[in-house]
Amino acid sequence: MAKKLVQLGADLGAEIGQAGRGLAQSLRLMVGLPDYGGYLKHMQATHPDGPVMSFEEFFRERQQARYGGGRGKMCC
Repeated sequence: MAKKLVQLGADLGAEIGQAGRGLAQSLRLMVGLPDYGGYLKHMQATHPDGPVMSFEEFFRERQQARYGGGRGKMCC
């Protein structure tokens, strides 16, 4: 019984952590902060052999895409 309670607590903690990360990502996107972690995951999943921008390059590219009137370099 105690083992099940410990597992339930661990599962609940993991779900709360995941919800918190999702909320944080949503808040960053609402205020215009680009998601570099999401970009890295996307690049690893869909373009594993392609070049990866540094955080500074990514941030500048997203700023240009948002405010510069041009289309960004991101593929999707």
